[in-house]
Amino acid sequence: MKHTRPLIVGNWKLNPATIGAAKKLFLGIRTGLGRKRHEVDIAVAPPFPFLPELERLSPSGRISLAAQDVFFETTGAHTGEVSLPMLKSVGVSAVIVGHSERRARGESDHEIYKDVSSIFNSNVTAIVCIGETTRDDNGNYFSVVEAQLRSVLRAVPKSKIKRFVVAYEPVWAIGTGAVATPEDVYEMKLFIQKILTDHFDRKAAAKVRIIYGGSVKKKNAKALLEQGKVDGFLIGGASLKAKEFVDIITIANDYEPTSV
Repeated sequence: MKHTRPLIVGNWKLNPATIGAAKKLFLGIRTGLGRKRHEVDIAVAPPFPFLPELERLSPSGRISLAAQDVFFETTGAHTGEVSLPMLKSVGVSAVIVGHSERRARGESDHEIYKDVSSIFNSNVTAIVCIGETTRDDNGNYFSVVEAQLRSVLRAVPKSKIKRFVVAYEPVWAIGTGAVATPEDVYEMKLFIQKILTDHFDRKAAAKVRIIYGGSVKKKNAKALLEQGKVDGFLIGGASLKAKEFVDIITIANDYEPTSV
């Protein structure tokens, strides 16, 4: 049975401290993957200054490069910002948008919408992060997730839906060691799919990969795939350990869903 090709993204955040360490980590991942053919899409999102050097280390593009953020304008008086043309020029093929750590620093839904709009004006994949800060007994966190998702959907052309990835990352599980149960993750995936179906249609919604982020490790990856039925992961801390990251990729590669 044909199933969605998993996507595994390593978000390095503000790590490592030097280009030398970044190259060592990247080469460790590349070596760990070996020459075996993987039925998984793999990307890493290093800090901006490291992108050009890492592009040189992946001439085949087997490990693609993602950016941790983007600014919606292409040029101009915007000190400290990085545009999509700049990112594309150093090999970036995907951009993480709306990560909870950036939302916490004041990035608004409208700014995220403008970022996503700029991405879909180019041949780049948008990985849009959504997720609740806390969970409550009344299920109000669903409305938080829905609002975040709906705020960007009008920027997503149906004709380019395959380049739209939703990363569900419950904020309370990021970097805390806590992780949503596979059942909770599956429930949220179904909820996200319903919103996508309402906005587009069922056939289009099925093309959107819904991945999970939040303390993903080798020990919980298989359960999140099997019971959570996610289409991959956005990985923070574990992506800074080459062997752990490769082990998670291997688990995703070997995973055969029994149903879609």
